[in-house]
Amino acid sequence: MEDELFSRGRAEVAPGAVHAPAWLDRARQRDLLAASRNWARPPAGLRTVRTPGGGTMTARQVCLGWHWYPYAYARTVVDGDGAPVKPFPAWLGELGRRAVADALGPDAVPAASYDIALINFYDGDARMGMHRDADERVDAPVVSLSLGDTCVFRFGNTETRARPYTDVELRSGDLFVFGGPSRLAYHGVPRVRPGTAPPWLGLAGRLNITLRVSGL
Repeated sequence: MEDELFSRGRAEVAPGAVHAPAWLDRARQRDLLAASRNWARPPAGLRTVRTPGGGTMTARQVCLGWHWYPYAYARTVVDGDGAPVKPFPAWLGELGRRAVADALGPDAVPAASYDIALINFYDGDARMGMHRDADERVDAPVVSLSLGDTCVFRFGNTETRARPYTDVELRSGDLFVFGGPSRLAYHGVPRVRPGTAPPWLGLAGRLNITLRVSGL
């Protein structure tokens, strides 16, 4: 909240994992929301992700650059309408590189360009189980940008889905970057707090924009 008594400080949650509150200003949040709404339109729009075991993810997803499905990448929406995946915009990749430089330092910025975006939409009942981002062929840091409702983001360890883990509150405009020794840490979203999005944004629910380097 902008009128809170004590501002939230930047924190290193684990080695190579940094939370930067309020990293996106209002204008950038509005721009990202408008772009996400365009990307969510069909073809290759927002979809429900189905797991190999027959379950479904409660957060819905749209991809840019490469289409992710459990547990691989493709150039078409192979588990949806079959349309070519939407292109990954260069400006979004530059935003990702700036996020890494700011959070982890210029030496952590990957040589290769960011070329994947996974955009997840959470309504009040959506969750994300503990998982690792392990389908890429390089270990470039993952960049996570939050819009809308606040969530509890659970950041764990590289060995198990269980403890030890740290729960971090991610609000609209927050940045979370993880790379280096934390690149393959398990993480998830056990809870979204409905109705906590800033009124000026005009979003009911939570959007998470995750940027990755594919190595493909």
